[in-house]
Amino acid sequence: MNYKLSPSELTFLYDGCKCCFYLKKVHNLAQPSMPFPSIFSKIAGLLYSYYNGKRAEDLHPDLPPGTVKYGEKWVESQNIHIPGCNNTCFIKGRVDVIIEFDDGTFGVIDYKTGNPENKYSELYSRQLHSYAHALENPAQGSLQLSPVSMLGLLYFYPTQVSQNNIEWLSYNAKIELIETERNDQGFLNFIGEVLTLLESSEYPESAPDCSCCKYIRESKRIDNT
Repeated sequence: MNYKLSPSELTFLYDGCKCCFYLKKVHNLAQPSMPFPSIFSKIAGLLYSYYNGKRAEDLHPDLPPGTVKYGEKWVESQNIHIPGCNNTCFIKGRVDVIIEFDDGTFGVIDYKTGNPENKYSELYSRQLHSYAHALENPAQGSLQLSPVSMLGLLYFYPTQVSQNNIEWLSYNAKIELIETERNDQGFLNFIGEVLTLLESSEYPESAPDCSCCKYIRESKRIDNT
């Protein structure tokens, strides 16, 4: 089996409930979910339009010299083979921003709207490593950019509101860059963990606070009464 893995699935879905992750990838049974708020896609699109072609230093002063080159770009990796695993996988997802640095290397940046929280750093690291792996090891016909020398999160956190006229409201946002350390072997070890889970013949345990699994358990309880 060759599993398609999206960078977003490897973050909150995998850590949120491994049983739901397993059901989605092995049995094509996805959690019922609310539509993703379109406002975040709108914000990401506006940010890309504003920064496209600008210098990286205009995006954030701590970024190395370069140019904002690509935005909202789909990437797809070659099949990933992990020693000891019978199945393979590939990465497919859409990256927010790719910067071409003046030294010929590339940076992968993901926009986040909100206050930076360190507890999510490891999850977002998987997402960024997924994009980097896909860019450096692309499927045939997919975007290839190498080497990727920097991974980072760019947070936009609203701090102030202003209103110049009755019909327009403006937000001021603090911009914070959090760089993620590159650890390719750690990422491949994680992919091995994911494939091992998917190869199991037994369902993983449900997360205690998973609302989807709780609903299924309650439904079975009612059916048995």
